[in-house]
Amino acid sequence: MINLIPLMMPSAGAAASTSANGGSSYSMIILIVVMFAVMYFVMIRPQKKKQKEEQEMRDNIQVGDEITTIGGIMGRVVTVKEDSLIIETGADRNKMKITRWAVSTNNTAVEKAEAEKAAAKEAAEKEKAKKMEEAAEQSKSKRKKSKKKDSTFDD
Repeated sequence: MINLIPLMMPSAGAAASTSANGGSSYSMIILIVVMFAVMYFVMIRPQKKKQKEEQEMRDNIQVGDEITTIGGIMGRVVTVKEDSLIIETGADRNKMKITRWAVSTNNTAVEKAEAEKAAAKEAAEKEKAKKMEEAAEQSKSKRKKSKKKDSTFDD
């Protein structure tokens, strides 16, 4: 087990590294490397994954999608260009030109994903109910067979 108290105190750490125990400087380097590795897997990697998903969502915007901007403006996409979008907002169909990076969510894609999840859940429930019915039928048939065997022994 690594003794962390001398490593945390600068004067004690210096004294420990200058003493006959030369392995503490290596343990300090290993500790720093481990801390950077933990920071990478806890903070940096999930953030990069989230940014990649957001960029993919922005790249997959199509005409007719309902979107919400970072500022909270909701509208339907009318035109898609390389780095900008034109959206219609409100009942009077006001048109606005926005940049792609300003898109917060694609509501159409979110609704499709939720519908797919609901359909998958419903299919799983139906499959589970079907298996339950089959198990109930099998147990009934086993009970009938066992009753027939019991009645033959009673005679």
